Amino acid sequence: MLGIDKTNISTSFGRIIRNLRKAANLSQEELAFEADLQRNYISLIELGKNLPTIHVILKIGNALNIPAHRIVKMLEDQLTQEASMGTAMGTKRKKG
Repeated sequence: MLGIDKTNISTSFGRIIRNLRKAANLSQEELAFEADLQRNYISLIELGKNLPTIHVILKIGNALNIPAHRIVKMLEDQLTQEASMGTAMGTKRKKG
């Protein structure tokens, strides 16, 4: 089971959203417009400063033409990979 660390989740989620946005050739402003969100909110998500609600994930997914469940699966896969890398390197993950 994954150790749940809100900071790690926020950072990983933000990185995923940034990569998906760039792959779609959208600026933060364009993604915000398509998702009916503020550009600074997209920026805060990408920086890992805000962890969006399910509603916002659905809006972002819709704007990127990617189902929200795929975005969540990407996050789960990323966290699993990071946790296994931490275990392989002998580091301890904080639980909580």
